[in-house]
Amino acid sequence: MRGSWTRGSSMGYRNLGECVRDLERRGDLVRIDRELDPDLEIGAVQRRVYRAAGPALLFTRVKGCAFPLLGNLFGTQERIRFLFRDTLEAVRRIAGLKKDPLSLLSCPLDVLRLPRHALHLVPRMVDRGPVLGNRCSISHLPMLKSWPGDGGAFITLPQVYSESLEQPGWRHSNMGMYRVQISGGAYVPDAEVGIHYQIHRGIAAHHAEAIRLGVPLRVNVFIGGPPALTVAAVMPLPEGMPEIAFAGLLGGRRVRLVKRPDMLPIPAEADFCITGVIEPGRVLPEGPFGDHIGYYSLGHDFPVIRVEHVFHRDGAIWPFTTVGRPPQEDSEFGAFIHDLAGPLIPAVLPGVRAVHAVDAAGVHALLLAVGSERYVPYETDRRPRELLTLANALLGQGQLSLAKYLFIAAGEDDPSLDAQDVPTMFRHILERADWRRDLHFQTCTTIDTLDYTGTGLNQGSKVVITVAGRSVRALPAAVPSGLEFPEGFGEPRVCLPGIVAVKGPGCRNFGECAASDMAAFCSFYDERDAISSFPMIIIVDDSDFTARTVENFLWVAFTRSNPAADLYGIGAFLRDKHWGCRGSLVIDARIKPHHAPPLENDPEIERRVDQLGAPGGPLHGII
Repeated sequence: MRGSWTRGSSMGYRNLGECVRDLERRGDLVRIDRELDPDLEIGAVQRRVYRAAGPALLFTRVKGCAFPLLGNLFGTQERIRFLFRDTLEAVRRIAGLKKDPLSLLSCPLDVLRLPRHALHLVPRMVDRGPVLGNRCSISHLPMLKSWPGDGGAFITLPQVYSESLEQPGWRHSNMGMYRVQISGGAYVPDAEVGIHYQIHRGIAAHHAEAIRLGVPLRVNVFIGGPPALTVAAVMPLPEGMPEIAFAGLLGGRRVRLVKRPDMLPIPAEADFCITGVIEPGRVLPEGPFGDHIGYYSLGHDFPVIRVEHVFHRDGAIWPFTTVGRPPQEDSEFGAFIHDLAGPLIPAVLPGVRAVHAVDAAGVHALLLAVGSERYVPYETDRRPRELLTLANALLGQGQLSLAKYLFIAAGEDDPSLDAQDVPTMFRHILERADWRRDLHFQTCTTIDTLDYTGTGLNQGSKVVITVAGRSVRALPAAVPSGLEFPEGFGEPRVCLPGIVAVKGPGCRNFGECAASDMAAFCSFYDERDAISSFPMIIIVDDSDFTARTVENFLWVAFTRSNPAADLYGIGAFLRDKHWGCRGSLVIDARIKPHHAPPLENDPEIERRVDQLGAPGGPLHGII
């Protein structure tokens, strides 16, 4: 029984039910026994409790569904560390072997302990398991809809498993978190569901194999099971490390996989499993979906899974999350991943000291990095050289390749520089930036599938900003008096030292309208004018909102601009196909007609959530 399982145990959770009972004993889970609707209401509750750093939530009476829902399981770093308290150190030590194998010699006893943990990497094949205990149909599953504009119900914590057709078996498998739409759209009810995988995801290689061979791609969608399975599905693991193996390492026990003829392996302790195939050439519009950068991803053609079976265990629990403008629960995944993988960056990319994918800007929109500048160490007037090499290496690494803005600074200029400290990074960079040389664009390239600032789905541009050397300017922290603006612009507000947000006219037509507005703004000044004391100017729809918090500035500036189209400059020039400017860099971060709409809460749903937090309500004292 789970009751005897203690903090000093060497075994992780066998299944999700054990985890729920453990958190409840600890006082870190609240049961919501009032009937709530999975259509908007339950998702709104989860988001509100996450913002309050509240407990995990077990919704026991779900309208129209027999299964309980589990939300906010990964809502705090403290809770995540508690879930994996018996394995975190071993995971760090094993990961550290790649960085410094000799480090184990300082703790010889660790050498004796690691083989036991390493054995957990290998799944155990079995012929039966609790997950196969019952069957149902898609329509019996929780119909969770998170935002008013969503195109239907979605599985939001799926573990989508596939294997290479040319090298079958778990060693060449992929298990990723690709959202799955289970209602709405043109899907045949109970027979089809949609799968949305973004660019640069592991399943794409398996799907490409299947298309080339002209055969269906078999996939399984797992929901629930031990928490390590869910975390493994979002981990950016190195090539050759299957997620199912990492789940065993993180979970502290080998993953038991049920293997049946004509079926991919299924974790024996999963709560649910949908089995099916992706037919070659079969696509349907998927979405819209309120996504993790704070906007809707719109409807687009994506592959379709033809459903064969839906299994569930006795007492199955349906874990879920809702996403939206950061921070949300998925932000905690990012922080946990950085905790595990961040120290390995210098080993994977020599010369790169630290990397920070900025969650508040939607993760892939903005990457901050600290690197080395050692190419010409004897140079008196130092300039970026090695940093450009490091930037290209970063943009060639897995999901880092989706970065839209990459700012990288030389660590030699300030050994204490911390990529996680966003205001300090911007101060350091803007004190040194020379917009005549430090802007390096990639045009007509790939960007995040969820980013609608570019020229089409997955299409846009990038800019790398490199700085090295001494400070060349003092950054203003206040708007100078008497500052003049061209017609339609005004209301300047300082976001951070050296960064000013200026309200611009609404952008009604993209292209000529935007270009003429911005050309009028930039030509109104020259590099000697007072406004050029701000090295960065952001043109926005609402300067008060943008400057109110650092998070607002990051969200507006970097989720609403496409570098090649939306970067302008005072005193701009083009020389030898290199673009730069002598005065301020100007970012047009207004909402454009082709942008996806931002997410907004339903006022009536929010009123109901307020009532749950009132005296006598199940969330009183929590929200």
